[in-house]
Amino acid sequence: MKVYRYPAAALCLFVLSLLLAGFIIGQDTKKKVKNGVCSSSNPASICAEPSTCGSASSPYTIDIRRSGSNYANAKPSIPDAKANKAFCIKVGTTVIFSTSSKNTGFVIDFGKDNPFDHEGSIIGGADRPITVTAKHPGCYTYSIGACTPGTVYGMCGNATTQLIISAN
Repeated sequence: MKVYRYPAAALCLFVLSLLLAGFIIGQDTKKKVKNGVCSSSNPASICAEPSTCGSASSPYTIDIRRSGSNYANAKPSIPDAKANKAFCIKVGTTVIFSTSSKNTGFVIDFGKDNPFDHEGSIIGGADRPITVTAKHPGCYTYSIGACTPGTVYGMCGNATTQLIISAN
């Protein structure tokens, strides 16, 4: 029985290179949100009074919580706000990412386009709220992770949502 090692090795290298190329290309793609406001022609149009918060003198809180077994949500401190719905923050507003859940940690990741005065992911928890300042106007898609210790499967819940930083 003849074994063809070289063609088999070449085929394996070819498949591996295709998988690696797909992974590298996938790293630069932006996160998608179904029916997201950032894909509309004028995302700032939702920045009316009920969905906008904050100013340079008035801090703003976003509550990060884990819900269910594998889902997280971000709820702004706007009256009647819905979790994981797009909302607006004015440039210069101090934003406090925190959680009202006991023993919960969170991660907020904007990827390369961070609208706040903070480098990298925003990592905090029940005993460690994180304060940042909105700096760059625009529409941003971000991912949320909320984790609780002690669970065996699916320790962290996650979601992807959007926010708008408005210039005025």
